[in-house]
Amino acid sequence: MSNADTVIAALRAGHDTLASFVSGLGDGDLAGPSGASEWDISQVLSHLGSGAEINLATLQAALDGHPNPGRDFNLSVWDRWNAMSRRDRADGFLRSNEAATARYESLDAATREALRVDLGFLPVPVDVATAARMRLSELALHSWDVRVGSDPHATLAPDATAALLEAASGMLAWTSRPEALGGREAVLRVTTTDPDSTFTLHLAEPVSVDPAAPQTPDGTITLPAEAWLRLVAGRLAPRHTPPTVTTTGTADLDLLRDVFPGY
Repeated sequence: MSNADTVIAALRAGHDTLASFVSGLGDGDLAGPSGASEWDISQVLSHLGSGAEINLATLQAALDGHPNPGRDFNLSVWDRWNAMSRRDRADGFLRSNEAATARYESLDAATREALRVDLGFLPVPVDVATAARMRLSELALHSWDVRVGSDPHATLAPDATAALLEAASGMLAWTSRPEALGGREAVLRVTTTDPDSTFTLHLAEPVSVDPAAPQTPDGTITLPAEAWLRLVAGRLAPRHTPPTVTTTGTADLDLLRDVFPGY
């Protein structure tokens, strides 16, 4: 399978799993807390459903040779979803995310390879694999937000984790908060499992990752790959940290949580 094929397959698996979970939620459940501290579960589903609608319109515009629909379109979609009832948000998510997922699946091999998609917030259009991977990141992380309210030990799906692991490093300059370091700098060796990888995390201005392992790190952190993705997305609070996460030297989980406050 191509890179795009792998990501699209993970999108389908992620949708089906979350749709099954959401279909069993009652009205009281939808009002319950999620992993996103300021949103209840219905608001997370609103974010995912409106995002799927925007993502589908963006993909379709690229297929039709049209410009990105633009911010005014996005605002109109968000306003409509924000005005929905909790039940309508859940039902709307099921429809909207299914439609976006199915549209990705409908792309033939040549289109998956050649199409470039203007996401509207990047300097240049991206290939289908990248566009789908950014959608997968949203789906995987917010699926965790939905499930963790009832399961504090929830984890990210293995297929999504494998598809997102390498690409996550390129986002750290945008998603990190290096001012939390207070001028300190450190070089950490990060070792992940399931899948296995080893790389260097540079805690400095800017925060960055080197795919090669450091020769003389200041500290080490070893953790499941899905926990690494949750850490850099601000979703590895102490109560959600697996017991297999270990650190040595200057590696400090509390400091890392401050550097990666979430998005």
